[in-house]
Amino acid sequence: MLEYSVNARRIDGHGAVARTGDAEIMLDTDPKGRADAFNPAELLLASLAACILKGTERVIPLLGFDLRAIELRLNGQRQDSPPKMVRIDYEIVVDTDESDQRIDLLHRNLRKYGTIYNTLADATALHGTIRRKS
Repeated sequence: MLEYSVNARRIDGHGAVARTGDAEIMLDTDPKGRADAFNPAELLLASLAACILKGTERVIPLLGFDLRAIELRLNGQRQDSPPKMVRIDYEIVVDTDESDQRIDLLHRNLRKYGTIYNTLADATALHGTIRRKS
């Protein structure tokens, strides 16, 4: 089994910092919010995006998939009581000349082998599409 470690600490009443290795990310912990850091819900969506993008990098060589670019748009819906994410929608846009069937194959692989994807799919309604860049 793989294990991951992150250390986080409060900076002040407006933010915190999380670190792993040589990387760090500012966290929005201000109840009023702040524009220069991810709040917890945005961080969850960013984690899903990173999972899909990392999965793409792993699977395109295996599939021999020609990809010029990939972009994601994610949207999460949060309920207030009890507070939780009840739905996450995403759209993957790929710039490629691959066939529609191969694009669907890429999406199937991303759904099947993504750690964060599978964790969230078990915890909330997770819906996504993939399409060719127009």
